[in-house]
Amino acid sequence: EGFGVLADAVNRIKPRPDSGRLTVSVAPSFASRWLVPRLHRFFELKPDVDVRITARTRLMSSRGHDGLAERTTVENWLDDSDLAIIYGHGDFAGFHSDKLFALTLAALCSPQFKKGDNRLRAPRDLASHVLVHDDTGALYDGIALWDVWLKAAGVHDVDTSRGSHFSQPVLAIEAAADAVGVVATFPVLAAPELAAGRLVLPFKLQVPLQSAYYLVFPEASLQRPTVAAFRDWLLAESEKEAKIVY
Repeated sequence: EGFGVLADAVNRIKPRPDSGRLTVSVAPSFASRWLVPRLHRFFELKPDVDVRITARTRLMSSRGHDGLAERTTVENWLDDSDLAIIYGHGDFAGFHSDKLFALTLAALCSPQFKKGDNRLRAPRDLASHVLVHDDTGALYDGIALWDVWLKAAGVHDVDTSRGSHFSQPVLAIEAAADAVGVVATFPVLAAPELAAGRLVLPFKLQVPLQSAYYLVFPEASLQRPTVAAFRDWLLAESEKEAKIVY
């Protein structure tokens, strides 16, 4: 059994042949809202590289943030992938990791919530509106995103136990854009709705988060030109993202 564990570890860190094909395991919402819309720019740079995107969800822990669950998720994802893009705190011992960009948390809503007698004027007005929950924070950090945002806003009388819950940010964003309620989530993943005017930020407050999206892979993989090229491209795209103000 000990030799089997050792062999698995060696296989994970051993560089794979550079076949011109990359398999990337990535969180679903990040894949659909950020990575895939930009991939055409990588193909323009490297038309001879075939990229396969596999959308996956990471392991959860009943204790909230759990470094072991985070590392185990990466190990599982990289069993059959070259790179992983994962939401977490960056606890990836034994692997190379690059933080793509810092995440902020904001309240987002349909423009219609800024109109009428019951419109949103201040954060305390959320007490009379339906809350849409992106459960990313509760599932992986052990604290609900709405609780994080409202605490930063200094509001303590909004009942965050009510409202609709969604396990993926993209689902919560769609619900908010369809005027189901007001969501607390990451503006970077709602960029298409914000650009189209389907969603707005009713308040200026954006709360920095400890968690972020990370690119993770075995250190030895940097010897592969295709991995190095994808990493360089992704970090360049991330640098552009970091300059955008929502």
